[in-house]
Amino acid sequence: MIRIIVVLCSLSSPTDCHEQVVTTSDLADVTMQSCLVGAPQIATWMAQHPGERLAAWRCTIGKPAGGRGA
Repeated sequence: MIRIIVVLCSLSSPTDCHEQVVTTSDLADVTMQSCLVGAPQIATWMAQHPGERLAAWRCTIGKPAGGRGA
């Protein structure tokens, strides 16, 4: 399983940033290659976060921390 981890920053406070794992069952078919070039699914996911901007993302292989889906 490919995990997509994004760094989101608040639009109202640009230095207020945090990481979030965005891999869900909707993104389960993401390949490492598509993740590295900017999985189009990230744009769809970002539409649910209008108060934040995508500062960065990374792709890792493995289960989310704690062994549960995010």
